[in-house]
Amino acid sequence: MTMAVVRIGQRAIGDGHPCFIIAEAGINHNGDTALAAELVDAATAAGADAIKFQTHFPEHEMLRGGATAAYVGESLFDLLTRTALSRDAHVTLRDRAKQKGIMFLSTPFSREAADYLETIGVPAFKTGSGELTHLPMQQHIARKGKPMIISTGMSTPEEIDRTVQVVRAAGAPFALMHCTSTYPTPYEHVQLDCIPALKQKYGVPVGFSDHTLGSFMAFAAVTDGANLFEKHFTMSRTLPGPDQRGSMEPAELADLVRGIRSIERARGAVKQIQPGEQDVRNMAHHSVVSIRDIAAGATIAPEDVWAKRPGTGIPARQLGDVVGRVAARAISKDRLITWDDVKG
Repeated sequence: MTMAVVRIGQRAIGDGHPCFIIAEAGINHNGDTALAAELVDAATAAGADAIKFQTHFPEHEMLRGGATAAYVGESLFDLLTRTALSRDAHVTLRDRAKQKGIMFLSTPFSREAADYLETIGVPAFKTGSGELTHLPMQQHIARKGKPMIISTGMSTPEEIDRTVQVVRAAGAPFALMHCTSTYPTPYEHVQLDCIPALKQKYGVPVGFSDHTLGSFMAFAAVTDGANLFEKHFTMSRTLPGPDQRGSMEPAELADLVRGIRSIERARGAVKQIQPGEQDVRNMAHHSVVSIRDIAAGATIAPEDVWAKRPGTGIPARQLGDVVGRVAARAISKDRLITWDDVKG
């Protein structure tokens, strides 16, 4: 299947292009615009391609008395009401990101949030795993015609199929994000090989939304072909909030970005002598040498020659081609033999 390429702003995302790295600020700013601006600056300094926040209008998103996950630790409605960025804060952060040269993204958690983000010109829409099965909202966003990045945590193959069908029918370009929605995710629940499997099945770029601790899975995902990568980050894990403890701090994010870029430089499947290897070949390979004196005119016997370093003479693989030839001149012991030394 031909792999699609999705373009977000000036960035092409897909096989053959650099991994699109999203620094997920989420709600780690705790509703403080100044702290959110620090996150923009830190993500830029770390080398991320984009910083992503979350756009919550709780009254449009959920019922007040709805269920909440244990890791949240309080009413989700109350948490998001307290930490939601204002509309003005979105504009401030969008402008700061533009000034710093990093892409601004935010995940809408309601139809109204998506409509608002459209008015401020986000270049793409990222939907969370909780919205994967919200087909009316996926369709609503897809009809806007902008690229979509769709997370697939806590889902079944049938649910992913239905969402892909809806988005494709609306004509929006999209990428999928493999994800496990536990915080933190144990390694045995990651299922990294879903990345190439989803690419093969749908022919679209596939990334990894990482909820494990540390960088191991980031590096493995990129090696496994992830076209996008995102991870929560924070200015400090000591800050209050449900996502802080599982987030990376700025220095760790910078190290992760360097690691991903290093892996990208190391990819490739062309087996050839690389720059700098020739000197090592000359030192480490073996050539045909005399292991005793050989008189001029003598037929070279197996006992007269062997292969030793360096590799600057007749290659060791041609030892049998030297045996049985006649010495054109006297050859002293422990000398590289050349083709001029033999005849016949």
